[in-house]
Amino acid sequence: MRGVIVDSAIYRGGRRTAGPSDLSDALDEARATGDAFLWVGLHEPTEAEFDHVTAEFALHPLAVEDALKAHQRPKLEVYDDSLFMVLKPVVYEPESDRVSTGELMVFIGDSFVVTVRHGEGAPLAQVRRRLEAEPEVLKQGPTSVLYAISDAVVDHYIDVAAELQIDLEELETAVFAPGGEPSAGDPKGTAGRIYTAKRQVLEFRRASGPLTAPMSRLAAGAVPFVHAAAQPFFRDVSDHLIRANEQVESLDRLLSDVLSAHLAQMGVRQNDDMRKISAWAAMAAVPTMVAGIYGMNFDHMPELRWAWAYPAVVLLMAGAVLGLHRLFKRRGWL
Repeated sequence: MRGVIVDSAIYRGGRRTAGPSDLSDALDEARATGDAFLWVGLHEPTEAEFDHVTAEFALHPLAVEDALKAHQRPKLEVYDDSLFMVLKPVVYEPESDRVSTGELMVFIGDSFVVTVRHGEGAPLAQVRRRLEAEPEVLKQGPTSVLYAISDAVVDHYIDVAAELQIDLEELETAVFAPGGEPSAGDPKGTAGRIYTAKRQVLEFRRASGPLTAPMSRLAAGAVPFVHAAAQPFFRDVSDHLIRANEQVESLDRLLSDVLSAHLAQMGVRQNDDMRKISAWAAMAAVPTMVAGIYGMNFDHMPELRWAWAYPAVVLLMAGAVLGLHRLFKRRGWL
């Protein structure tokens, strides 16, 4: 069981203190003092490993099932003995320009916080260190932990949105640059890169969009196990989340516009290519026609016995091709 517990500590008056290693004794000690709470952090526990935590903290079985199976939408649920919240942290991988999501479940109850992390995107270690450096915030109890986690996740949304904005600007440069052709190091082509970017934005939206309702609920107050005095702080997190969602929506619309512009450019380029092909085919048709006529074995043909017939016909074909070339060039087909 110790292997799945990333960190466990009792916080009294905003300060970390040494407590019993047994969860039941630690929880009893935190409740006995009245100004303390126990924070237990878990990473991808199995059902057997989580059974002990479930029994000690009296967690609701439906919330436990969600915490174990993961792949949940962000949500906030209130049970008799605890509050259960799901968040989806987002991570941007600059090496592959890829957005990935983790999952973070938070249980809050009487003098305890239990966090369950799936994936590598949850910034819990940084949140714990930051709170331990701010005892005035931490002494507000489990509510301070919920606020700090939500704030860290949402603030990182804004950072990831800024990284995606940089990628979008690079795509715009690739599309609207002269020629607009993909580079040799870009085997998927510009359209493939745009589609991949839209997939990343969609992954982002699945994480940030559904979190709006839980954050609005916390910002409105009157949520069990959450101090009413924390309402302005959750309202601030909600405002940041709205800004992040607006950025994501803007990125999605811009990517759609860039894709449409790229496809339009490809259509124009294909039309230009077809005009060039048609022009060259027309120029090739004239000498082919003349040569075909003189290739027919008739006894009576104009100038057939004339010594200068062959060069005259060649000059005629060359003149016709040159005339067509100048005509197509003037019209912009070549």
